[in-house]
Order: sequence, then C-alpha cells, then structure tokens
Amino acid sequence: MKYFLYARKSTEDEERQVMSIEAQIFELEQYAQRENISISERFIESKSAKKPGREIFNQMMAKVYESTEPVGLISWHPDRLARNSVDGGQIIYCIDTKKIISLRFPCFWFEPTPQGLFMLQVAFGQSKYYSDNLSENVKRGIRQKLRRGEWLSKAPLGYNNNLKTRNIELDPIKHKIIKKIFTEFAEGKYTLQGISERLSFLGETAKGGKLHCKSMIQKLLINKVYIGLINYNGEIFPGSFPPIIDKKTFDKVQEVLKLRARPRKSKVTHNFPFTGLFHCAECKAMITAQFGHGNGGEYRYYRCTKRLGPCSQKYIQEKELVEHLKEKIMKVSISDGWINKMLDKTKEWEKSAKGSQKDFAQNLNEKIKAVDNKLDKLVNEFLDGNIEKEIYLKLKNELVQKKKSFEQQKTDFGRNKKASFGWIEPLKDWVNSLAEPATLQNATDFLQIKSFVQKIGTNHQLQNKKALFFSI
Repeated sequence: MKYFLYARKSTEDEERQVMSIEAQIFELEQYAQRENISISERFIESKSAKKPGREIFNQMMAKVYESTEPVGLISWHPDRLARNSVDGGQIIYCIDTKKIISLRFPCFWFEPTPQGLFMLQVAFGQSKYYSDNLSENVKRGIRQKLRRGEWLSKAPLGYNNNLKTRNIELDPIKHKIIKKIFTEFAEGKYTLQGISERLSFLGETAKGGKLHCKSMIQKLLINKVYIGLINYNGEIFPGSFPPIIDKKTFDKVQEVLKLRARPRKSKVTHNFPFTGLFHCAECKAMITAQFGHGNGGEYRYYRCTKRLGPCSQKYIQEKELVEHLKEKIMKVSISDGWINKMLDKTKEWEKSAKGSQKDFAQNLNEKIKAVDNKLDKLVNEFLDGNIEKEIYLKLKNELVQKKKSFEQQKTDFGRNKKASFGWIEPLKDWVNSLAEPATLQNATDFLQIKSFVQKIGTNHQLQNKKALFFSI
C-alpha cells in the first residue's frame, strides 16, 4: 500500500510547540523505516490550516480521490492535516468511503474502526478548538493592551518600540522633528510637498532616500497618536505613552488641511493697510482702496465702494488719512502716572484671581470624572445590548475626545498658572499700548497705526475726508 507523507508548518502564526518542517520530515521517515511503511510521495506546505483552501493539501486529496487503490497518509499529528471542519470532514469522508484505509502518526494512534474514527474526530475538533481559542486569546490580549493604553504595532515616526514595557516611547531626536513640522504646518509655512522636503532636509526620507509621498504626509498629520490617542478599528482609546504635540496644535493642523483641500482662486494682492477698517459714514458701505497717478508718481487713495446706493463722499489720499489718524491717536495719549495706576489695579485683580486657581483645577477634575462615569455607563449599556454598535462607537469616540480636551486643559493649566485669568495679560497689553501714541507720531509702519486704531476705538468711519470712531 502506498502512503502519502504530509508535513506542514504555519507561516501565519508562531506555533513554537510544533517542530519545523525539516524535523517533521526526518521524524516521519525514521518512523516509516521502523514500521516498514513505503512512502510514495511527499507533500510539503507552509500555510495555516485555520481555513480551507491549502493548495498542496488539495493536490494531495485530489490524488487520493483519483487513486484506483486505497492509500494511507502519514503525518506528525492530526492537527497537521486539518484545523478546520471542511478539511477534517474530507479526511473522515475518505476513510468512510475506503479511499483512505490507514492514517499513521508517530505521536497519535489511529485505526479505521468506529472507535478510531471517533477519536480522530475528537483530535480534529480539538485542533479546531485550539485555533478558535487562540484567535479569541489574541483578541482578548489586544483589548487588554488597548485598555492599558499600549501601542499595538510598529512605532510611528517620532516614537520607538520599547520591548521591556511593550509600548512606545519618544525618540530623543525624531519626536522633536515631528513637533516642529506640526507647528510649522499649523502656522501655514509649508504645503504637504513642503513638509516632505522639510523632513528630507531634517534627515527623514522614505526607502532609497526618496521624499515621502503626499499621502504619507497626510496620514502623518491626521494621526491621533501624536496627541496620545489610539485609533483601533474606528474606536479611540487613550494611550499611556507621552504625546508629542498638544491638542490645540493638532486641531489647528486639521483646520489647515481642510482649508487647503478646497480649491482656491489665486489673486494679486496689493498693500492697502487701511482696507477692512473703515466704512462710509454716509451710505454705510465699506471703504476700498486704489492706485492713482498724478504729479509726482503713484498714490494710494481710499474711497467709498458706493455699492449700497448713491454717495457724495470724495476720495482721500493715504498720506492725508495717516496724518489725521495720528492727530486722533494723540488725543488718547495719557500720562505715565495714570498708566502706572492702571497697571497697579491690574496687579490687584491678578492677585485676587489667583485664588480661583484651585477651584478651576477642581472643576476640571470633576468634568473628567463625569466623562469617565458616562463612559462606564455607555459601555454597560452596550454590553447589555441596549444600544447598537455604531451609536456606541460614535458616542464613545466623542466622550474620549472630550476627556482628552479636558486633560489637555489641565496640562496647560499646570504649565501656565495664569490660564484661569488669561484676560489680565491682554488688559496689561492694552494699558501699555496707551503709551504708544508718542512712538506712533513718527511711525512709517501704517499697519502698526491701523492695529492701534483698532485697539482704541470701535465703529470706524470716514466722512468728509475725516476718520471717525468711538474711543474705548
């Protein structure tokens, strides 16, 4: 009787308890010599048996069906032949139909009797159970790692895998590069192509020293791992590894990406510093600007757009407008003594506001705790089957994002103790700006003059070539 030798090792799972293919073949040939078994053909395969569809196994079974004489199979263990119900069923059926009359295993006994078939079915069932259970164990391990906030795969750019902690940690150099490109992109300094070139300049390239493609840069800039979150199968988990950037910078980058995704028409811009500041006192239309030519060269003029109807207001040359604004600015100038008194008052307010720091931090802690309670209730409702998975994932992601935002506020508050009374600094700046009129008297930077006018007044208008506004 001829025997087919079948040896297999999975390449998709690390089955350390199973011998290598070379060791299986050696042991099986030694076993065949001891038992006087004649091996007519060998079938060697490196593929998982969890699912049907193994090419070499199917070739062997085809020869079993085509053989005019009964055959025997020799393998190391039944689990080498099958780990799924379809392939195991084929073996059982061939034994029932006498296509296979002998199965030989060095570590497993089998005879083609009802008892032997029963034990073989049990062995195949155990093999399938092992595969199914292994899959569940892996999934359970993944869920546990996610609950602990551990990264599951290869570390993204800017991090390194730590084999001891089984998590990721900051790369001493590359995390600074990532932080820099996020900051620069948020400030609008570079496009996606520019970021790729920037990374290359800083020593980060794709394989072969090539530039990273735009899609890779896009994925990098939207990856939540850089704010300490893990996105797994559409579900967000807080990570236990340190973030590289804060959420404000990340959100700003997302805004820039959305804006740049919209097609925009390019247009030539001109330097008209006072546009967007004034509207016409007569017809309420906005004031626009244009170039004019006359004796001495080119001039800049400001005028009513007259879009809301007829208007009698005339043009005003920019230098005339500047002189009039400087006169208005000098009227709001106050003495150094009053400035010092106002600054002393802001110091009193600042001292009083520091007492609220503790309440602010406690309020953040209560918000974080409230979100945690909502997350616990949401998980319980999902496990009880009261809400659908899609709704659960959507609500969970929103709560995780909200918690991350509160934690970011807490971090920012810890770094900057003035976060709870941030209005005081702008007030100090405004008080200090009241000393600017003297410096603006001879200023040639018209944008600086415009900025100061915006600070000290509202409802800016032009009437009869004069600037009008209400001083604050």
